[in-house]
Amino acid sequence: MDEKEKISRKLRFMKKYVDFLREYKPKSVEELEKDDLLKAAIERNFQLAIESALDIGEVIISERDFEKPEEYRDIMLILGKHKILPMDFAERFSKAAGFRNILVHMYEEVDAKKLHEYLQNNLEDFSEFSMFIAGYLEKKG
Repeated sequence: MDEKEKISRKLRFMKKYVDFLREYKPKSVEELEKDDLLKAAIERNFQLAIESALDIGEVIISERDFEKPEEYRDIMLILGKHKILPMDFAERFSKAAGFRNILVHMYEEVDAKKLHEYLQNNLEDFSEFSMFIAGYLEKKG
């Protein structure tokens, strides 16, 4: 599988996870707090969407032989540094890696209020990321 195929596949999966988040986005923090199944499904789909974006970044970094990231957040910053992503977006979206770490490693501490806030304010970042990556693939031919 070449770079374009790998990235396209990851973009499709990422879209699936984000579509789930949009469809089941609770209207209130209280709705999240009282429905453990919904909260767990949202946490998992958020984690998978973020990991898909990070995987895409790692594919590009590897294919282009960019410097190796030391932390997950560095993936987006490296893409910004090399103008795959606008730097201001890369800096903002790199924070998703920190949220991913909370979802994976500190899952017992995931605050429903914070999760709801991310759902309300950060889902469009995935669409923006997809747009920038599509532009990268188009330029690459």
